[in-house]
Amino acid sequence: MQKIRVVDFETTGFPEDQVRAICEVGFTDLSADWTIGPTTNFLVNPGHPIPPQTRAVHHISDADVVGAVSPDVGLRTLMESMDAADVFAAHNCKFEQAFFAGGGRRWICTMQCAKHLLQDAPGFSNQVLRYWMGLDEQMDDVNRAMPPHRAGPDTYVTALILSRLLMLANVDELVRLTTAPVLLRDVTFGKHKGAKWADLPWDYLNWVANKSDLGPDEKHTARIAMQGK
Repeated sequence: MQKIRVVDFETTGFPEDQVRAICEVGFTDLSADWTIGPTTNFLVNPGHPIPPQTRAVHHISDADVVGAVSPDVGLRTLMESMDAADVFAAHNCKFEQAFFAGGGRRWICTMQCAKHLLQDAPGFSNQVLRYWMGLDEQMDDVNRAMPPHRAGPDTYVTALILSRLLMLANVDELVRLTTAPVLLRDVTFGKHKGAKWADLPWDYLNWVANKSDLGPDEKHTARIAMQGK
């Protein structure tokens, strides 16, 4: 039996911050037949004050986490009932992986996979995909998805996104796409915004691929487009 555990963290800081820790954990499992199970979420005491800039995202206060479990206990809970073949998933999983390695298990990034498989989407955040895909119509209880930017509800939305992605690709392919650069179709920035990458002039593609500070997806796409010139 293989399951996918969709996880989400609310935190006191970002991966690049010197002081950062988890202050809430949520997870929702997809069973071996990709049925979405119950959502589990619980607060975590990060061991230091929650700064206002991150509290403004999730609205978790220092008072809320008094008496909550430690981050170590929270992460051990995520490993409970996970078999060796099971997979972790998250929306922008690099964020969660900065706090939790997953015990060597494979990961699926629903955001990266959506960029590969759903290029018509107007954006790739959890909530944009929720409404663009019409996921509320699939929900057994829309309250499970509320409020946004809390760990439990966000994993439920991500689990629904993942269930749709599994209609387009199997688990092994989604794991592969998670770390594969995206071959972009449309330019979303700069003077060529709205154009197709395949239609861009060679000198601009060369700048993107070899001289710009753009991301790996843009550089990968520019190199592929250059081969067709």
